Amino acid sequence: MNAGMAMSSRSPKVHTRRFKSYTRKDLDRLPQLRRLGPAERTAIKALSWVFPFRTNNYVLEELIDWEHLREDPLFQLTFPQPGMLEDADRELMVRLVEAGADDTSLLQAARSIQARLNPHPAGQMELNVPTVGGRAIPGLQHKYRETVLFFPSQGQTCHTYCTYCFRWAQFVGIDELKFASREASTLARYVGEHEEVHDVLITGGDPLVMRTSVLERYVEPLLAIEHLACIRIGTKAPAFWPHRFLTDRDADDLMRLFDRVRRAGKHLALMAHYTHPRELSTPAAQAALRRVLSTGAAVRCQAPLVRHVNDSAGIWEELWRMEVRLGAVPYYMFVERNTGPKHYFEVPLARAWEIFQKAYPRVSGLARTVRGPSMSATPGKVVIDGVTECAGEKVFVLRFIQAREPSWVGRPFFARYDEKAVWLDDLTPTFGEQEFFFEPMMRRIRDNAVLPAWGGRDERRKTPQLFGHVEWE
Repeated sequence: MNAGMAMSSRSPKVHTRRFKSYTRKDLDRLPQLRRLGPAERTAIKALSWVFPFRTNNYVLEELIDWEHLREDPLFQLTFPQPGMLEDADRELMVRLVEAGADDTSLLQAARSIQARLNPHPAGQMELNVPTVGGRAIPGLQHKYRETVLFFPSQGQTCHTYCTYCFRWAQFVGIDELKFASREASTLARYVGEHEEVHDVLITGGDPLVMRTSVLERYVEPLLAIEHLACIRIGTKAPAFWPHRFLTDRDADDLMRLFDRVRRAGKHLALMAHYTHPRELSTPAAQAALRRVLSTGAAVRCQAPLVRHVNDSAGIWEELWRMEVRLGAVPYYMFVERNTGPKHYFEVPLARAWEIFQKAYPRVSGLARTVRGPSMSATPGKVVIDGVTECAGEKVFVLRFIQAREPSWVGRPFFARYDEKAVWLDDLTPTFGEQEFFFEPMMRRIRDNAVLPAWGGRDERRKTPQLFGHVEWE
């Protein structure tokens, strides 16, 4: 495919829409919210001090069913809900809002609550940040041998925030909780010096909130790295702002960039977050997906299983069918992470497996590329393969599909069946074992001991010093 071919698939006749965002300060002016009572509107405003809130005109006008507001999954997905805070914390924030407290008092109360919500789960701050010369490299994570995550500072927001987002701490204005970098040369140099890295995932936030010219500055240096095979872009834009690919001023430039990555011999994968079939139902969403695919990029689809939004087998069956019909690849069903308002959105592991198991046989083999339910836990991605009885004991059958230690990948293990467990940390070993097989190595990792020999060398990790520009020795 050449650049001319990419441009020949210019966006179809889709209504041109100018992006308009809405944040906390706009809540009182949204006419749609007048369908709610004053107490409900106050609760939304109170929670927006604790959790990031941002939406846009496309989501408001085309995705949310305002006639059935309280039960609507897209409203649950994009507007803070009262149940997202424990009663005492919610009542405190509501009292402050109703009393007309100043911003300083509201922010102080919110910060106290946020600190108790496990803002960076799975060892992201302590274990995933690579170091060079004893200093952490800002904006990079290197948890798995083959893959580096990069957080461009200009992409640390989204067209609309998801209420369940496990990266909510990126967006609440606490600098020390952010992963972010403006150093395109640092990314390229780190990847260039680590031949075990085959994939770079540009993530956020959402990298596609950036102008194409800014994204290009990060992507172009990667194209010359011979051992790099794939560039991924994690994004919710196809669902929440499809006009990014269609009628935005630099939409054509973005398609040319995608085409250029492919012509450089790299695989380009858009890691698209579709949480509910409605996000794929509009003409703009479908046109955006077709246009991305016309560049030769792949679109792989992932989402967490979220209570109040998509916690039924029928929803997942419909979602996977739509993705395949439109040319995308079902990739992951995730378990909602143990952070933020997890008590409101989490689904017990037993129920998650039941939903997956009911939906999976109902779709064709083309949709059975999906993996799940998968927990992105501290040791790695652990998938629930099933529930069975072994040696007279009911157990979960688990397996690593990605891991800090590559030799763990594919290795099955067992945990006692627990209908209330919602995360890996809630599970206990079976058959008289005192700990899971991976726990001794995880203790070494947490104690800053020698990590697996990636690329034929040991790497020692000290507590990151998240400051300054990184210089190589």
